[in-house]
Amino acid sequence: MPGNDNNLNEMTKHEQLLQYIRELPIGTKVPVRQMAKDRGVSDGTAYRAIKEAEQLGLVSTKERIGTVRVDKKRRSNPEQLTFAEVLEIVQGSLLGGEEGLEKTLHKFVIGAMELDEMMAYIDAGSLLIVGNRENAHRTALEHGAGVLVTGGFGTSEDVRALANERQLPILTCRHDTFTVASMINRAMYDRLIKRKIMIIADLLEPSSRSSVLKQSSEVADFLKLSAETGSSRFPVADEWNRVVGMITSKDVIGSPSGQTLDKLMTRRPMTVTLNTPVASAAHRMVSEGIELLPVVDRQRKLVGAISRGEVLRAMQFANRPAHLGETFDALMWGGFTEQRDSEGRLYFSGLATPQMSGPLGTISEGVLTSLIQQAASRAVEDLRKREHVLDNMTTYFLRTVPIDAGISIIPHIIEASRRYVKVEVQAVQDGEVVAKAMLTAQTIDPA
Repeated sequence: MPGNDNNLNEMTKHEQLLQYIRELPIGTKVPVRQMAKDRGVSDGTAYRAIKEAEQLGLVSTKERIGTVRVDKKRRSNPEQLTFAEVLEIVQGSLLGGEEGLEKTLHKFVIGAMELDEMMAYIDAGSLLIVGNRENAHRTALEHGAGVLVTGGFGTSEDVRALANERQLPILTCRHDTFTVASMINRAMYDRLIKRKIMIIADLLEPSSRSSVLKQSSEVADFLKLSAETGSSRFPVADEWNRVVGMITSKDVIGSPSGQTLDKLMTRRPMTVTLNTPVASAAHRMVSEGIELLPVVDRQRKLVGAISRGEVLRAMQFANRPAHLGETFDALMWGGFTEQRDSEGRLYFSGLATPQMSGPLGTISEGVLTSLIQQAASRAVEDLRKREHVLDNMTTYFLRTVPIDAGISIIPHIIEASRRYVKVEVQAVQDGEVVAKAMLTAQTIDPA
């Protein structure tokens, strides 16, 4: 491809540095200046490679340690935290056993009992959460467990030496034991919720090379790459590998072979990141008629591309969870039950709990809106059995709802086409309508 040779060489060095980082053993420190010296590149080139490696999950920057080569986390085991992640969650400090920070742990033990009884629950790979009890610290390390000392306490030099010898972390934080347990449980719930949401990273494995053209590339380069790959559309990137456009076969029709792509491409294309939910990407691709979405990092650098067919097939065959754990929507909807009237029409009933109250002591308008939206969503699912995204919602609040009142939420499908569904929903208390909404949802058809 035509273009600036210096830029091409820099990109080649960048890719070589990423490959070098991939081949480093897990746990290796990756200092910028040392890597630049060893690989014969500038500090700036080494720094950019390390930052992109961090985005790809190849390295991680640890406080007081530096940048370290880490094993890329797999979303299949979200409940398996590493000691380093626990240290970050509790905002603590490391007392000893630095080399064991990347080890995973399989359970937590609260040290609120006698030592002999405590040891029955401690085994290799567990984490003992305990206060200023040095004998418990030592015994846990001897049994292959890490230790988290709460209350801001430390431990003796002998215990620190034992932690270093066994390569098992001993951590400390200023929080009490109950707060620490709550923080870790909250973090694990959040990870489980994220795991149940399919994201682009589940479909795309970032690689160092992608089918991409440069702004300075010509129509002849497009035709050559299209013949090699069988594709008719490609991202266009600048000299820093940042996505600046999209080019398709329709864009180059009738153009001379020497015409540069920066004159023909569609600028500022829609992009997604590795953390974008697949459902969100599908909605954008269907609604905008997009066939290929570039996947970028935080600096808009290209890490891959995902096609409309791949996204829709993933949604079609994914095992959809019944609920997403302790999300706000799940907690609000938890007290409502699905029912059918004499004609088989779907409706939902439940109680206005104290947690749903607003500043006036009545059910919050935001909560009521969410309940109405969820009832409409379930009515659409009952009709179509397809994924859908809410497009528009108009809500009218007719009267307040007191706490502990019984509520029925009644959805009614007014109109349904292949792509859109219109739903009217009423919230009823004691036979009177307290709120009414009109919603429009767009269905995502995998066909």
